[in-house]
Amino acid sequence: MNFNSKNPFLNSKRFSSNAEPRTEVHQAQIIDYNQEMTVSGTINKTAILFLILCGAAMVTWWMAFNGMNPMLPTIGGAIVGFILILVSSFKPQLSPYLAPGYALFEGLFIGGISAIFELKFPGIVINAVGATLVTFLVCLGLYKFRIVKVTEQFKSVVVAATLAIATYYLISWVVSMFTSWTPVHYGNSMMSIGISVFVIIIAALNLFLDFDLIEKGEREKMPKFMEWYGAMGLMITLVWLYIEFLRLLLKLSSKD
Repeated sequence: MNFNSKNPFLNSKRFSSNAEPRTEVHQAQIIDYNQEMTVSGTINKTAILFLILCGAAMVTWWMAFNGMNPMLPTIGGAIVGFILILVSSFKPQLSPYLAPGYALFEGLFIGGISAIFELKFPGIVINAVGATLVTFLVCLGLYKFRIVKVTEQFKSVVVAATLAIATYYLISWVVSMFTSWTPVHYGNSMMSIGISVFVIIIAALNLFLDFDLIEKGEREKMPKFMEWYGAMGLMITLVWLYIEFLRLLLKLSSKD
């Protein structure tokens, strides 16, 4: 993605020469490194988004386990979170405002859906969290030590597979709303379980794209707001991965 914006970390500063009797003004440009994207800055912002998400998730989780219906904030959080993702993809410069909002509303969704799953199958949430964390650490290690290299071909395959999955999910949802057809990824059949495993693999591969974006952002001295954009992208992938692990564990648990 190309960002056609003015360089935000170049400023003009005037210096007066005291060595000469006449006043002479010189123009100089100062690079303000505090206005450049860094990996450490992105990590810090990811941690902030994670805390916001967890705090919001506790609200709908508490509602579900105290006899209240969490469906309204759960569904509302999912819708608003999706809208914020769309806006951020077109206006990344607004990420410092959109990313915390996304974490807040997505947290309401995550907390509600997690509580619903946990009430039906106790222990499923901690297993999904653990699987997500392990997958994240494994992918981070593979990327850090360059065991997996993010080439242009790698990016093309992952992006194409991700778009195919999103298109399939969207078409399946729309068709199932107006017909009696049941999508093959529903239920706990071996085909459905296999699809879930495939989707989890693609979601995990998206982590490499997120790592590459963050590292590339620092290397190419992208604007500071890209830290929020990178952190938001990483959170989106982790949420997707967590939801898919929940779905897979649900299928496996209901098969017993």
